[in-house]
Amino acid sequence: MSEHSASLADRRPFISSGAIPKAWPFEEARKLAEHVATKGDDRPALLETGYGPSGLPHIGTFGEVARTSWVRQAYTALTGRPTRLLAFSDDMDALRKVPDNVPNREMLTQFIGMPLTKVPDPFGTFGSFAAHNNARLQSFLDSFGFDYDFASSTEYYTSGRFDAALRRVLEVHDEIVAVIRPTLGAERRETYSPVLPIHPKTGQVMQVRMDRVDPVAGTVCWTDEQGERFETLVTGGAAKMQWKADWAMRWYALGVDYEMSGKDLIDSVRLSGKICRILGAPPPAGLTYELFLDENGQKISKSKGNGLSVEEWLRYAPPESLSQFMFNHPERAKRLFFDVIPRGTDEYLAHVDKAAALQARCVAAGDAVEADADRVALCTSPAWFIHAGHIPDHAGSPVSFSMLLNLASVANAETPDVLWGFLRRYDAAVSPDTHPMLATLVDRAVVFYTDFVRPAKSYRLPDEQELQALTDLAESLRMYEGEEASAEVLQNLVFEIGKRHKFEPLRSWFTCLYEVLLGQSEGPRFGGFIALYGVRSTIALIEAALVRSSEA
Repeated sequence: MSEHSASLADRRPFISSGAIPKAWPFEEARKLAEHVATKGDDRPALLETGYGPSGLPHIGTFGEVARTSWVRQAYTALTGRPTRLLAFSDDMDALRKVPDNVPNREMLTQFIGMPLTKVPDPFGTFGSFAAHNNARLQSFLDSFGFDYDFASSTEYYTSGRFDAALRRVLEVHDEIVAVIRPTLGAERRETYSPVLPIHPKTGQVMQVRMDRVDPVAGTVCWTDEQGERFETLVTGGAAKMQWKADWAMRWYALGVDYEMSGKDLIDSVRLSGKICRILGAPPPAGLTYELFLDENGQKISKSKGNGLSVEEWLRYAPPESLSQFMFNHPERAKRLFFDVIPRGTDEYLAHVDKAAALQARCVAAGDAVEADADRVALCTSPAWFIHAGHIPDHAGSPVSFSMLLNLASVANAETPDVLWGFLRRYDAAVSPDTHPMLATLVDRAVVFYTDFVRPAKSYRLPDEQELQALTDLAESLRMYEGEEASAEVLQNLVFEIGKRHKFEPLRSWFTCLYEVLLGQSEGPRFGGFIALYGVRSTIALIEAALVRSSEA
């Protein structure tokens, strides 16, 4: 996504006919445009993503920022209007529990209840725990080329940026309480206030009953657990808001136009929207996205460790494949485990090839109105979003990731050089320099094969029907030894033999090829595999399987 900043600099509507491409970011962009139009000002549309810095950025963080960036891109393509993306860190929030994945956990227990910007960094590299995690967040987002502005809750509160909005909260304090109170348990219902004063002596974020609220003075009066009474200004960083009220206050104060959130926050979005209206502004437009599931359909939990991390995904596939996974149907729950990586990678490769062809046609046509159909089709492609509106040269690969994985499996590839030997025999023109994406896929395929494919390989013996068909395939392939048969010709041959031996359904013939020859349940278009692996090598592969069968 490194082209994002350059893409947003060209703020002209990309689609002149007014047609809206059938891709979910454009539907969200339409909602955003309608929201902005009701405000009647010329400010850039403000899109926000939130981050709780008590933990490190994770794959969900990537997903939310990427998806919001795609809505931003679609909005600019539709309207030509400028936008801003604000990555907001709630770093004034209190440390509520000690994370499991940090050092010096015992030290952190002493700071429960303190604002995260006042909690020492357990890693010992920054001035506070929040500063450490904020830096990690920005480094994380920068590594993907996201175009954003970073915002610190502590800085916004202490600088007075929220002061006017905080005074407004006091003016409508009882109305906000009336909205939130019915959602609380009996005990909390009696003490709830949207205001959390900072204890002037201990520095803790206090969750206490307000004895008095004074909108004119801009203060709240409250009593701590020791019975000492305090009057605290809500401005200047001396207090912060409870998080649902904080979310609403932020929308109101900053004029946020769009923010998406997970399905688990549906009730919070509804309540914050009501509070935002009480404050005097409409809540932003937004999308509710579904959550991630593990391979067993259970909700992903960071504490359980039953999901993939960004680092794990990028060990086995390029970042574009992760973007592809995030782009697909955000309204549906997704299973996030290692098996989805090859599929997501090949899906990206298929889209980027088609998008590159459409882009070439659009460039050739210039601003001609008759090219709008191609522009609309291009904007429907996930690759157009993944590459921020411009498909770079050599973004695709002449060989699919699944094909490389199968090649690595059959060739027992321990190093990329093994795969490059087959690739150069297949096409002498390919190299890491001319095909950088292919080079990345080759490197990742070797790692994926080593970690997942090789340990799971399990060959089965063919039955009598399969034995005869495999023998027939080996004999038929001998006619192509020494010739350069295309993948299509070889695929047709494989089909013909499956039909000749009456496999019903025909898919069972291909399942036989995968399980008997490759040692796995799924595989590539077999004609393409033969073309890449080589006719003679494939014959040898079949003969080895026949020998195993005869010896069994």
